[in-house]
Amino acid sequence: MDQVEANSIEPGGLWLPLATPFRDGSLDEVSLRRLVQHYAGEPIDGLILAATTGEGLTLDEEETSRLVHLTAGELATAGRRLPLFFGLSGSDTRKVVKALERSAAWPIDGYLIACPYYTRPSQEGMIRHFSALAASTARPIMIYNIPYRTGVNLGNAAMLQLAGHPNIVGVKDCSADMAQSFDLLRHKPAHFAVLTGEDALLHPMLTQGAEGGIVASAHIETRAFARVGALLREGDGAGALTAWRAICDFPRLLFAEPSPAPIKHWLWRAGLIDSPEVRLPMTPVSDGLAARIERELDRLRS
Repeated sequence: MDQVEANSIEPGGLWLPLATPFRDGSLDEVSLRRLVQHYAGEPIDGLILAATTGEGLTLDEEETSRLVHLTAGELATAGRRLPLFFGLSGSDTRKVVKALERSAAWPIDGYLIACPYYTRPSQEGMIRHFSALAASTARPIMIYNIPYRTGVNLGNAAMLQLAGHPNIVGVKDCSADMAQSFDLLRHKPAHFAVLTGEDALLHPMLTQGAEGGIVASAHIETRAFARVGALLREGDGAGALTAWRAICDFPRLLFAEPSPAPIKHWLWRAGLIDSPEVRLPMTPVSDGLAARIERELDRLRS
């Protein structure tokens, strides 16, 4: 797959953080190919690999390389030209720089990089961290701000300072603070994209000016999630609200237990992957949630 020109990437629309299928403890390449073929035919605007939904922290370097190359190859076979971003995280700036160097030849178009976890650096520390990373690659970077996972929140003053770097093109916003998110949307430069990573907030964030969303729930009813943004872009606010109300319960269902186990269970029962397997410390869904997912699948099929 020819890479999308780095300076042409303006993140927006519906991006899918792809689940990573496993079977018997290994990367399930057959299911991965099937997944990519399926979503290559859906109205998504970008793919994220090996991030939270993709269980990236459980993948070793060899598996991650295979994941990336197989995905890029299947997209090429499908003739679908999509931005492909690779998820990275870490609390040692030097190690993340080395990860950027190791992946320099991979067929990816950019990176989604989480704020440093556990160490809880200062705002200045995070500015220096992301500045060093952006200076270490020619590819675009989206910041992943998710304080309820990392333990640290990148505030808007620091975010806006980082938005001035030419390689930092946007943020996956999971601040869980609507006031912070709306304030960022008011003050961000035009070239800096805010994509919500809170599935349940997709519609309100889009109405406030977000460029799009990185939405794990869009593994199911992908076209319905894409339609919400399409209707808003067409100026049909009432239609977008109606479309959103038809799907707004899916995030609640798919995040009723730790993600991505519910999404994988759904994909398995829908025949898109051959096993709902997750890697410890993640565990499969409970019998109760499995039954709820089954009922919802039956409803959609009827």
